[in-house]
Amino acid sequence: MRTTTPNSPHISGRWRRIGSAAAATAALVLAGFGSAVQANAATTATTAAHKVSTKAIAAQVAKAHVQYTKACGATPKKGYAACNALRVTGGTTAFMEKQAALKGVAPKTIKPNAATDDPTGYGPSDIQSAYGLTDAASSNGSGETVAIVDAYDDPNAEADLATYRDYYGLSSCTTDNGCFSKVSQTGSTTSLPTADSGWAGEISLDLDMVSAACPNCNILLVEAKSASDANLGTAVNEAVKLGAKFVSNSYGGSESSSDTTYDSSYYNHPGVAITASAGDSGYGAEYPAASKYVTAVGGTKLSTSSNSRGWTESVWNTSSTEGTGSGCSSYDAKPSWQTDTGCTKRMIGDVSAVADPATGVSVYDTYGSDGTGWNTYGGTSASSPLIASVYALAGTPGSSDYPAQYPYNAAGTSALNDVTSGSNGSCSTSYFCTAKSGYDGPTGWGTPEGLAAFTAS
Repeated sequence: MRTTTPNSPHISGRWRRIGSAAAATAALVLAGFGSAVQANAATTATTAAHKVSTKAIAAQVAKAHVQYTKACGATPKKGYAACNALRVTGGTTAFMEKQAALKGVAPKTIKPNAATDDPTGYGPSDIQSAYGLTDAASSNGSGETVAIVDAYDDPNAEADLATYRDYYGLSSCTTDNGCFSKVSQTGSTTSLPTADSGWAGEISLDLDMVSAACPNCNILLVEAKSASDANLGTAVNEAVKLGAKFVSNSYGGSESSSDTTYDSSYYNHPGVAITASAGDSGYGAEYPAASKYVTAVGGTKLSTSSNSRGWTESVWNTSSTEGTGSGCSSYDAKPSWQTDTGCTKRMIGDVSAVADPATGVSVYDTYGSDGTGWNTYGGTSASSPLIASVYALAGTPGSSDYPAQYPYNAAGTSALNDVTSGSNGSCSTSYFCTAKSGYDGPTGWGTPEGLAAFTAS
């Protein structure tokens, strides 16, 4: 997924904008590769696109295979959460396979802890193309704020965000221009938590995914002083207090009898779209994805295809213990809009988006031992901020609404890409862990196809 290095990030961004009406770019868009080629010249892209069929590229992409590590380490103790971010440390990603096929060369491989000059994961235009967001990402989102809630501090968050956005030709998002802000769980801009390398990677992933899906949105980063459920929940409340109508939570831990209390204390915010990662450990429920007040976001494997969409998706499942989470909550009540009959309580999830590290996303992170520059990340930590950003593109929710209901209003329509293949483990009730036509646990009602499933109207 390595691309040809442009002469400068600014040239790369200008080339994509200027070439949006050119035949080369049109050919790539039709093939499902919207923009992340980052070529030195349009003629190179044109030649490559004409030489390689979309079917041949899809076959090459299917060979993607990677090794990865958990950004936030071990399973958290009771009352704490871990981030759901997975950093690729070796192998060949789908993006690298695609680029190699376009160039007619053998794909390169990622080496552990090795710095790279170029992205090795899907970029903004890939994500926008895959989910029908290209036009909306260009015109929507101004004035909306997406909040990212994470634990600990990333000292390089703003600088790394600037590099990511500059490379892809996105507008600047800084403290000075009012687009970016970073605060503690109490709202302080100066008294911030202790820095942490693993959570810094998570933070970079979250910020970059908001930028990829909603480049016109403002971004609020709220850093909890620890990864305890109480501190993370307090950070959610602070995000809402500061005016965010879209709040992403890319973390989770085991369910407990305290969850219903956490629901009322931290996640019950009518008029705010709150998303939560479904988890990265395969079949099984985790919190806060189990909260009836949030949109629980599962994960898919996203690959290029020769179909009319240009992309195809299946349940993300790497092994019996690695894949998207899903399941029937042991404690949380079922929301009124959820009508599946196999689970009497809250069923996870609601919708989904890309999460497989092998088809992962490009992230720029320079803090700590994991901060080697360009990395590819996966996990449902990628899908949660993506879905929060889709909500933001769709506009401010109704003041008394629980936006988790919106995708259910569009269930079974063309507003969602129904994911019908794959499984994330073994379960006694088939749809809890296996994709099928219509609703299923691992992918919910599917992935976005534009904005219609994420608005009240």
